[in-house]
This record gives sequence, structure tokens and C-alpha cells, in this order.
Amino acid sequence: MLVANFAIILTVYKTLGKLGLFIWIPIAVILANIQVVKLIELGGITATLGNIIYASSFLVTDILSENYGKKEAKKAVIIGFLAMVSMTLLMNLALVFKPAAFDESQSHLQAIFSLMPRITLASFAAYWLSQLHDVWAYRFWMKKKPGRRFIFLRNNMSTLVSQLIDSLVFTAIAFGGLLEWAIFWEIVITTYVLKVIVAILDTPLVYLANHWFTQSRIPQDSEV
Repeated sequence: MLVANFAIILTVYKTLGKLGLFIWIPIAVILANIQVVKLIELGGITATLGNIIYASSFLVTDILSENYGKKEAKKAVIIGFLAMVSMTLLMNLALVFKPAAFDESQSHLQAIFSLMPRITLASFAAYWLSQLHDVWAYRFWMKKKPGRRFIFLRNNMSTLVSQLIDSLVFTAIAFGGLLEWAIFWEIVITTYVLKVIVAILDTPLVYLANHWFTQSRIPQDSEV
């Protein structure tokens, strides 16, 4: 799943440039919110499948921050947030329609897309706050440590803190007061560890994307 996500991001950036990254953001956000309902086990740890593709959206905003600046990265965050809100609204509106007698999809759609106020609010808040922090932090470290050799520092310092914000905000809003503290912190830690792994492994991709950009191997807006 990790390799597939990284490969798609590099492919859309190589072929479409900045536009490809803007296209990927809503795809990642929508798919992450669908995949999150599936639980998997990794090394004895129970986790949600959506963590991988969701974490890849931070790679996209970091590439945008590095190559195009804070304004373009923030635009991607807004696009992702609008995609999340639109999907939630339109799919819950679709569930209101009475299914035909022979319809077999309603119960499955209900299970995936039905609106759960706390979970939905947690998703919105966690995405918005963590992504905006990621964009701000990346530019902060770019000013503190400019130059291509410090990309690893900018990428990890911004993303690792942002992913912690995401895990804490989501878990606090979604499950605060409903779970024992031990279980609460277990969820925070396990989801954060997965996101840290993705953040560390995606660092070479930021270097590669920057290399393509500086070598003019990426389509410019006028060419798309």
C-alpha cells in the first residue's frame, strides 16, 4: 500500500506537475475516509487501513511547499478539506433516498458513509489543523534551514509534529470521555507510529521531486 501510494504520487507529479499533486489530494482524502473503516493487523497491532493513504497527503503538501511555496501548499489543504466536506454531504444526502425493493447497496453504503457526528467533526478538525500546521512548519524550517541539503529536516520536523497533532485531535474529539485512558493512548500511539514510518520513508521522494523540479523535468502550468 505504501509503495503504491508513493508510486502514484511520483507518477502524477512527473506527468502533470503541480496539477497532478492538486488532483491527488482530494483522491487521497476521499479514499482515506473510505479505507478507514477497515481494520487490519500489523505485527500484532490493530490499525485502520486509511492511515497510509492519509499520511501520503502530507508528502504532497511538503513537495508543494518545497517547490512552489506556502501559498500553493495551503491551496492543496483547502482543496482536500472541500473534498472531505463535499463527500460527507453528498453521500449522506444519497442515503436519504429510499432504495428500490431489489437494491442491495443501501446497507453497505450506510455502513461506510453514514454520518457519525463526533467522528466526522474529529476528521474535519484533525485534517484542517494538522495540514495547516504542516504548511506553516515547513516554511518555518525552510527559513531557518534553507538549502537542498536540509530537505530531510524540513520534511520530518514539519510532518512528525503535524501527524502528532492529527492523532491527538482526532482521538480526543472522536473518543474523548468514551474510552479508558489506557486504550485512548494506545490508539494515539499506534496510529502515530504508522504515520511516523510513512513520514520517514517519504523523505527521499521530496528530494527526488525537488531534483525533477530544479532540472526542469516537471511540466509547467502552461504546458498542462
